[in-house]
Amino acid sequence: MTTEELTFIIEEENEGARLDRVLSLLLPESSRSYLQKLIEQGMVQVDGKPCSSKKYKVKGGESISLFMPEPAQLSVEPEDIPLDIVYEDGDVLVVNKPRGMVVHPAVGNYHGTLVNGILYHCKDRLSSINGVIRPGIVHRIDKDTSGLLMIAKNDMAHESLSEQLAAHTITRRYVALVFHNLVEDEGTIDASIGRDPKNRLKMAVTSQNSKRAVTHWRALERFGAYTLIEARLETGRTHQIRVHMAYIHHPLVGDMVYGPKRQKLTEEGQMLHAQVLGFIHPRTGEYMEFQRPIPEEFKRILERVRGQR
Repeated sequence: MTTEELTFIIEEENEGARLDRVLSLLLPESSRSYLQKLIEQGMVQVDGKPCSSKKYKVKGGESISLFMPEPAQLSVEPEDIPLDIVYEDGDVLVVNKPRGMVVHPAVGNYHGTLVNGILYHCKDRLSSINGVIRPGIVHRIDKDTSGLLMIAKNDMAHESLSEQLAAHTITRRYVALVFHNLVEDEGTIDASIGRDPKNRLKMAVTSQNSKRAVTHWRALERFGAYTLIEARLETGRTHQIRVHMAYIHHPLVGDMVYGPKRQKLTEEGQMLHAQVLGFIHPRTGEYMEFQRPIPEEFKRILERVRGQR
């Protein structure tokens, strides 16, 4: 069996956490039950020694190696999953992804993804450029990020939307709740992002094997201990907003990977919503823009911090 070895160092703030929980935070696209199975099968090592206990409490500075099996063949099945369709025509589909849904299947998480749902909805009317696993997927957002995504229903549309992404002409504006008070009203973070040299399962601001990343932000509402911001992506690197805001010491509330490991408001994922999406229609040449409000769980947390203020 072919396997991929993933290695990372336990940070001090993760000390005392269960092994399966730490792995699920670092590999959100793989289900926790699948990761537990890998632990039980001896596919995880701690400081070079096999560890088969999912309840093992990790220690700061330990080296964790996970041997992730690569599937010989993976087929994605259509599933009748309710979709929040914002717009649809013969070329493009815009959906509002809920928090907690993975965009496309990955090892250990083959069902319940957005791709499973759009395969059922669109039948065979999806672009083939990204292959079997990600048909029609032009860009993605994290599992615990909610909001707008564009889907290409044919190769012409996919190529056009991909070119717009590369040219930085797609409008992508997010709403996020971050820790601490941002003194300035707005700012720009221009800092290259690549794999964290100390932990290849995470991204980081680094000069090593990185690409330029630019995020523009502005404060929407201040709560003293927190700030609600709008973040506009100029580039689209993996975890860009999460990494950039942590880099300037304002990590996202609920972000257990780049933020504090113990949080009062939520530990269910980052408070980040892709609220506005705009692009030039591949066929008509018309600029189209869509917007969706923050989801209910985000609203409830905002109500809590407003009450605390």
